[in-house]
Amino acid sequence: MAQYTLETDGQVCPFPLVEAGDAIAKLNFGDQLTINFDCTQATDALPRWAAENGYPVTHFDRVGDAQWTITVQKA
Repeated sequence: MAQYTLETDGQVCPFPLVEAGDAIAKLNFGDQLTINFDCTQATDALPRWAAENGYPVTHFDRVGDAQWTITVQKA
């Protein structure tokens, strides 16, 4: 299992979600993708996208006033 990080700070929605979809498509099953973002709408959109695609969320945390991190596993 490998760990990858996607930095999307400064991008407005839906770009963090689009980039997450592109990034996870390249990963092997079991790999984890950590997405760092500051788009408020993505706090709802990213977990929903993960659930709809069967990707378990292994970590989700607010790391600043307007910054979050979420880790999803390709399953």
